[in-house]
Amino acid sequence: MKQGEIIVVTGPTASGKSDFAVELAKKYNGEIISADSRQIYKGLDIGTGKITKKEMQGIKHYMLDICNLDDTFSVAQYKKHALPILKDILARKKTPIICGGTGQYIDSLIFNTSIPHVEPNTILREKLEKKKTEELYELLCKKDPRRAKEIDKHNRVRIIRALEIVESLGKVPTQTKPKLIYTTKLYLMSPTRDVVRKRITQRLEKRLHNGMIDEVKHILQQGYTSNTMKKFGLEYVTITKYLEGKINKQEMKTEIITKSMQYAKRQETWNKKYKSIATIIPVP
Repeated sequence: MKQGEIIVVTGPTASGKSDFAVELAKKYNGEIISADSRQIYKGLDIGTGKITKKEMQGIKHYMLDICNLDDTFSVAQYKKHALPILKDILARKKTPIICGGTGQYIDSLIFNTSIPHVEPNTILREKLEKKKTEELYELLCKKDPRRAKEIDKHNRVRIIRALEIVESLGKVPTQTKPKLIYTTKLYLMSPTRDVVRKRITQRLEKRLHNGMIDEVKHILQQGYTSNTMKKFGLEYVTITKYLEGKINKQEMKTEIITKSMQYAKRQETWNKKYKSIATIIPVP
């Protein structure tokens, strides 16, 4: 790596991004900036697969545990926090390594895209949170059909944010074709679908053994509901359904695996944009 270059490690869920990024950091005198929209929250540890101190192997990590569960956090806020960190790492003649599966976070740091600076609208969010994801998507289709075509229709967090921007600006601004800001080495983890399923299944069993259900119980005990759990991702929603007696344990496992596979597929669709600049890393 030349001085001033940055590294990106991305890929679908359960593809081994964190371990690979640590090895690169050891090799290239690097520090790691997390690009994960759930690992920014304190208390979401086991269910998000947040890297542990032991797994970090002494490598400095940033953008973990920076928010409380009640906080809202946009892509613009991510960029505001993470970009100065990236610049500081470069200034200290180290290698910034952006690692994660949230494509919009990654893009905000490596491309010259503009991000609408719209403050969270608490009143609107409370109203929208009462709606089903399908209803939110239909509403976005009516208000901003162009943005609705681009967005993941299953990602309620992104849809609510888009509706928030539409409420403020009238529509989500269009983006010009992005250009890389830095000299960037991008590694794209590329497991087969069978490997993804195997790794997701093994990961689930490990997380359950490590206390993921107790983690969800603890969050619920703080006053969060099955509706507000949607903000934290599929594992938290599905385990809440299990704790409420709506599904049994095997149904819970099956649902988490199925929805994780669907999520991985959506990530792979997003990651196609990186293939022209990526080094593809097969995952056994």
